[in-house]
Amino acid sequence: MSDNPHGYPLQIFSGSAHPALASEIAAILGTAVGKSTTLRLADSEIHVLIEEVVRGHDIFFVQPCSVPVNDNLMETLLYLDAFRRASAHSISAVIPYFPYARQDRMARGREAISARVVANLIETMGAARVIYVDIHNRATQGFFNIPVDPLSAIPLLSEYFHKPEFANSAIVSPDVGRAGMAGRYAERLNLPLVVMHKRRTGFSSVETTHVVGDITGHRPIVIDDLMAGGSVLKQIDALYDRGAVGKAYFAITHPVLLPSALEILDRDERIEKLVTTNTLPLPPEKQHPKIEVLSVAPTLADIISRIHRGVSISEKLILS
Repeated sequence: MSDNPHGYPLQIFSGSAHPALASEIAAILGTAVGKSTTLRLADSEIHVLIEEVVRGHDIFFVQPCSVPVNDNLMETLLYLDAFRRASAHSISAVIPYFPYARQDRMARGREAISARVVANLIETMGAARVIYVDIHNRATQGFFNIPVDPLSAIPLLSEYFHKPEFANSAIVSPDVGRAGMAGRYAERLNLPLVVMHKRRTGFSSVETTHVVGDITGHRPIVIDDLMAGGSVLKQIDALYDRGAVGKAYFAITHPVLLPSALEILDRDERIEKLVTTNTLPLPPEKQHPKIEVLSVAPTLADIISRIHRGVSISEKLILS
């Protein structure tokens, strides 16, 4: 990868959360992942070490903050501090899965706005830019005083459904909050839009109250930004009660996939496939025959290259 017009070399570094994604990005950019070491000490502290010179370089540090969230977040903060103290020219935090993104407001009194806390920490530790993918609430961008590039996997995931077999499908939003995201899928695929209304009864439990739009005679393609406990998988009863046909597909950006979600995939024969991305690693215990993974590495590599070269990226961002 050639240097940018200003002469600052590009370097990709990775934390321990998802080195495979960083390696794929680096390979597309024609470079190698920088050398660094993370140690987890006996008392559970984390120690990080950059093992090569980064003075005057443009650093892109790749680290989705998935399980264990707090360890991966702390590792990220320590690396940001290490790059800053090593006199890197610029430090961009590439966090495909942003931690605490669902804690973005005070739903009740005396709650922390945890997403804002994380934003403050990342900025304070020296990040000059943040890149993430399909964050839960796009308004989280306003928590930062530094540039934020809010990317989306919608183009990648929607392209999967550009096939004749999905011509009679409908895009389904699992709640009102995802209706905008579902609308972008529906527009790209020229498919009808259906919105489910739900009432959350706890952190991991929801109840569907009614469905807006005509699902009768359509195969459901249910979209969401992430899947953790699988509550969205349980909502398809309401769709089939109202005339949905065929086996359901799910298009999910971030495969958090707790054991309960995998259990539902196992037992519900109405679910054909979960199409997701590699913003998070998918260890063997989370792999399943119904899961198909698409790579966001080409998108991230393109954005990193554009930022490094000083080329506009506005057409790649979620701006509407």
